[in-house]
Amino acid sequence: MEDACRFSGQHYVAACNGTTAGGGYELALACDEIVLVDDGNSAVSLPETPLLGVLPGTGGLTRLVDKRKVRRDRADVFCTLAEGIKGQRAVDWGFVDTLAPRSRFNEVVLERAKEWASRETTRKGPGVTLTPLNPQISYDETIYHNVKLTIDRQTRIATILVRGPKGDQPETALAIRAAGSDFWPLRTFREIDHALLHLRLNEPEIGLLILKTEGDLDAVRKVDETLAKESNDWFVNEVLLFMKRTLKRLDVTSRTIFALIEPGSCFAGSLLELALAADRSYMLDSPDAEAGIALTSLNRRFFPMWNGLTRIQTRFLNDPDLAESVFTLAQPLTPRDAEKAGLITFAIDDLDYRDDVRIAMEERVSLSPDALTGMEANLRFAGPETMETKIFGRLSAWQNWIFVRPNAVGEQGALKLYGSPKRPAFDWKRT
Repeated sequence: MEDACRFSGQHYVAACNGTTAGGGYELALACDEIVLVDDGNSAVSLPETPLLGVLPGTGGLTRLVDKRKVRRDRADVFCTLAEGIKGQRAVDWGFVDTLAPRSRFNEVVLERAKEWASRETTRKGPGVTLTPLNPQISYDETIYHNVKLTIDRQTRIATILVRGPKGDQPETALAIRAAGSDFWPLRTFREIDHALLHLRLNEPEIGLLILKTEGDLDAVRKVDETLAKESNDWFVNEVLLFMKRTLKRLDVTSRTIFALIEPGSCFAGSLLELALAADRSYMLDSPDAEAGIALTSLNRRFFPMWNGLTRIQTRFLNDPDLAESVFTLAQPLTPRDAEKAGLITFAIDDLDYRDDVRIAMEERVSLSPDALTGMEANLRFAGPETMETKIFGRLSAWQNWIFVRPNAVGEQGALKLYGSPKRPAFDWKRT
């Protein structure tokens, strides 16, 4: 929502017609403006600490002080006040923007929505219908047009295979708009997004996600250069923004991610971002069948991470000059060149590749999923700290930790006893 507000001209108004607490208030904080009904009872609150003994939702807690610039002493009072804050104090302290009496609540919300809508003056032309993806779903496979998700529940490993473009692709903005939702990058990244959400919601025990690609490396490079060339067109820009947001979803996927770069792969440009987002990347170095990777113009600036840097810049934090010099290398890069340039983790010869990858996968899924989630969430957000990295990186590790502590979920924990007449019993030692 916030990214769409900043880059896509979308705006959001939260209409709080009653008490708005916890996750509901987090959603309101993601909006441009919060309107609260002024009826003497309705309030906003983050009551997790006083009621459940856990950390207030990290998105809400961070947006209070980083986004809305609420003073930390006031935020401290707010986050320990179970009933929250209402009325004029909520406005004065910065927790909401507008109050409206119940008799005019709907009218005020509409007025605020119209005012926000009037700020967007750029005519963007007719929209493009996003047709249903209609994947073929079976017990262990979800097959899309350009993506295939395979699940092995016994090993707790899932594989996403992304197929590159085939045949002639649009080369102008007009032709791209005519292709609409069938344009290869848009459809492919919608399918990747759908697959990631399917895993998130329906397959919680999958611990390792393997990323593979299949297709013509040069075909991906050609599509990428078309996107870069036509990026000033509103529709092409929205496609690029959607690709960026899908990649950012991958960054916050609570699974270990390995990329396997093998003969027949097409990890170029926008698809190379998948490998750059992975926790590790393994590339087969075979004299009989070349596997290569390639950078394109899109890798330079179009897909920033949550830390505000590109994945290339984040990769080379120790030497920012390398982040630019890799674009001067001859493309595509062989396995050895890719490893030397620092763009992959390992280039392994064909005698050892299968065993090394198998052992790495087996080792990874044997480790504590809680420990891995916290570790990966922190390691994936190197570099500058932003509101987003606090939410998805540093603070998410604390959130995971607190939610498994006895003070929250033990037999006498606050979360376990919430709603019962019993009071929680805490271990008062600070760690």
